[in-house]
Amino acid sequence: MAYSILVANPKGGSGKSTLSTNLAGFYAAQGTRIMLGDVDRQQSSLAWLACRDKALPPIDGWKVDPGEPARPPKGTQVIVLDSPAGLHGKKLAALVAKVDRVIVPIQPSPFDMWASRDFFEVLLQEKAVRKQKAFVGVVGMRIDARTKSARDLQQFLDGLGVPVIGYLRNTQLYVQAVAMGLTLFDLPPARASKEREAWQSIIDWLDN
Repeated sequence: MAYSILVANPKGGSGKSTLSTNLAGFYAAQGTRIMLGDVDRQQSSLAWLACRDKALPPIDGWKVDPGEPARPPKGTQVIVLDSPAGLHGKKLAALVAKVDRVIVPIQPSPFDMWASRDFFEVLLQEKAVRKQKAFVGVVGMRIDARTKSARDLQQFLDGLGVPVIGYLRNTQLYVQAVAMGLTLFDLPPARASKEREAWQSIIDWLDN
């Protein structure tokens, strides 16, 4: 069965599509048969995928309707699902029940943290999470791990019992790459070495 990752946050603009597309780019660069599923009504990830050069490591697109039964094409090894803002209730439960990992991107502002509190309380009570069939981790977006903002985010999440699995800095590399249908892992290593290092803890968590 395919290994599946859901990227979710109830707040718009949290970095879900940036995280989803770059996760897909990492697995594609490893030669993995990767399927990028877009559950968001705006279909941002699939719009990005349409801009991607066919000569790059392939990423297959998959439009997914929340709550509807769906199976990835035969041979798919990893699935990354980019979800919409406001995901909750039965639609959230249906997706969480189908995945191995849930990654929640959060920006280090009080508003973003407050907005996510109720979401975490619901997410952690989902049956798949309680029975440890799906595991939840957080990625701090647009943040340096050495700053007070990172410490504040860590303290907030410690209170909820949710692990921080990585921090991604605020850099124009992501913006420049997405405009060309690229990911961090399609750029020359010398250009993106520091950012790739920041991804290692995320990849290690997914591998374990």
